[in-house]
Amino acid sequence: MLSRTADNLYWMARYMERAETNARLLEVAARNALLPDTGGGNRNEWDSVLQAAGTRDAYRTKFGRDAVQRNVETHMFFDRDNASSVAACIHSARENARIVRTALTTQVWEAINDAHAEMTELARQERSTLSTSFMKDFALRHMAHVRGAILATQLRNDGYDFMNIGHYLERADSTARIVDVKYYVLLPNVSMVGSGLDNYQWRTVLHAMNAQRAFAWVYGGEVTARKIVDFLVLNRQSPRSLIASSDGVMEHLERLSRGYGRTTSATSRARTVNAMLSEVTVEDIFEEGLHAFLQRVLNEVGALGHEITTSYLNGEAR
Repeated sequence: MLSRTADNLYWMARYMERAETNARLLEVAARNALLPDTGGGNRNEWDSVLQAAGTRDAYRTKFGRDAVQRNVETHMFFDRDNASSVAACIHSARENARIVRTALTTQVWEAINDAHAEMTELARQERSTLSTSFMKDFALRHMAHVRGAILATQLRNDGYDFMNIGHYLERADSTARIVDVKYYVLLPNVSMVGSGLDNYQWRTVLHAMNAQRAFAWVYGGEVTARKIVDFLVLNRQSPRSLIASSDGVMEHLERLSRGYGRTTSATSRARTVNAMLSEVTVEDIFEEGLHAFLQRVLNEVGALGHEITTSYLNGEAR
């Protein structure tokens, strides 16, 4: 496969997953914002998602320093100037898909094209008629449609591998960022760790990832920070966990290695990341600090993405 074709397929999948991430981040903020700030703490839920998404500076340049719901939603859902907004990601995914149209089945192309067309129509609607929940459901529905079409209709060839590598790598980044929102939503004081407010905020993370029932099946009983971190970071049964995403990246890189008859630096790096996640425990994570651990994971995801680009996507494979 030509490296430029692989690059388009890889980024098409990443952009679709990124669109879903931004919609989920907005859901976290909206649910946390429902609670009154009675403790006098620094709880700006809308600023927290900007920080977790890494777009706070861009937001402030365009909208000012105050992170208010309507402006944050506009920035993260509709703003084409924000390359990570839902609208911009769907547009970028469609452009990448259009370039490699012949490498996609009709069902995959139509699913992406439908998402783009409906996003264009949605952007024309009066904002006051669109709830955060509706916008999140819109994004999740279209991303599930595209993902289902890929799984159901694409040949299991190297193009399929590059799409899945992009999907799983972006999902690892996504999960780390969504969980890290909890760090940015500061409690009034340390005594409130484990309180009703703290536990509610953790539940919003589960809800935003549509993982409440799956979590209850695995753990049951009380919802605690350690259980949620174990579920979303280390549990291979959890489809959005960091370790499950790492497994997915490594599986498809290994398939490419077997198909192309060589092991690249990207495969080696993926094995290293996977080994790290396989060996770490929840106690290790909290001892290091959840935010510090997640930032380390994000750095590893970025480094692995660079290795994948170098090994396969820029025409200078080694």
